[in-house]
Amino acid sequence: MAVKTTFDFDQMLSNAREAFGEELYNMAKDGLDFVFTYSDNVAPSSSAGKVIKEFPERCFNFGIAEPGQVGASCGMALAGEVVYAQVMGPFLSLRSADQIHTDIAYNDVNVRLIGTHAGVTAGGGPTHNCIADLALYHAIPNLTVVVPADARQCQRAVRASHSFQGPMVIRIDRAGMPAVYADDDYEFEFGKAIETKPGSDVTLIATGSPTYWALMGAKKLEEEYGISVRVVDMHTIKPIDKDMIVKAAKETGNIITVEEHSINGGLGSQVAEVLLEAGCGNVGFKRVGLPDEFAVLGETDAIYHYYGMDPEGIAKTTAQVLGLAK
Repeated sequence: MAVKTTFDFDQMLSNAREAFGEELYNMAKDGLDFVFTYSDNVAPSSSAGKVIKEFPERCFNFGIAEPGQVGASCGMALAGEVVYAQVMGPFLSLRSADQIHTDIAYNDVNVRLIGTHAGVTAGGGPTHNCIADLALYHAIPNLTVVVPADARQCQRAVRASHSFQGPMVIRIDRAGMPAVYADDDYEFEFGKAIETKPGSDVTLIATGSPTYWALMGAKKLEEEYGISVRVVDMHTIKPIDKDMIVKAAKETGNIITVEEHSINGGLGSQVAEVLLEAGCGNVGFKRVGLPDEFAVLGETDAIYHYYGMDPEGIAKTTAQVLGLAK
C-alpha cells in the first residue's frame, strides 16, 4: 500500500522525545502496566514528566547512575514488569554497555531502552555525540533495535513495544524532527521496512530522521536530473529487513544509505553485508553518514551540511554514484 508522506513540504517539525513521553503517559492513562526508570533531568524536563507526576509509584529516578539504572531495570523485568528506561544516548550505549550486554540482553528481558539525544543532537559536542551505538547494539544478541523516522512513528513503536517479547532499544533525537508521514494510514511492523516513495533508478535507504532528508534529496534528484528515486524507511535496524534490501538492489541497481551515525558499523555497514551475502556485489553503493572521526563542533544543521548529510549532500552523492555529477 502506498503511503502518504510530507516530502512535498519544507518543514513539518515534531519532537520524538516529547512524543515518547506523551505516548507513555497515554499508555498509563489507558491502564497498561509498566515501570518507568529515568536518569538525570531528561524525563522531568520533557513530557515524560507527566508520567512521573501522575504515576509516581511506577517511576524511579537514578540520577546520573545510568549503569545502575539499566541493571535495576533488568531486575524489575525479571520480577515480571515491562520496563521503559529513558537514558541519554551516549550514556546508554557507552557508559552502560556492560549492563545492556550482560543484564538486559543475556537475560532476554522485557526492557525498552529509550536512547534519547541520538547522533549529534545532544548539544554537548563530540563527547556527547551518540555515533557508535548502532554498531554496539548490532553485535549484541537478543536486542531489537528501532530508529523511528518521525515523532508519530516513535509513538507507534513505543505502544507496540509494550506487548513485544524481549529487550528493545528505541533510538530517538533530542529536538525537533520533520514529519515523514502525513498520517498513520500505513503498516508498521518491527523488522519490516517501509517503502515511503517508489522509484526505479536508485534506492535511498535511511533510518531515523534522515528518512526525511532522503525524501527531500530524492525530490532534488528528480527535479535536477529527471531520475526515479525510491526511498526506504529502515526503521528497524535489528533485525534488518533483508528482503527489502535485496528487492531494492535488484529492481533499482543502486543503493545509497543515509544515517546519523558513524559509517562504521551502522546502517550502511549492515546493508553492505546483506548485499554481499545475497550475491548483489555489483550494485552501485555508497554510505552517507558521519566519517571515521569525532564530529566538528557546531549546530546540528551545520554539521549535517558539513558532512553532506543534508538533502543537498545526499543528492550530490547519489548523482556521483550514478555518474551524473563529479
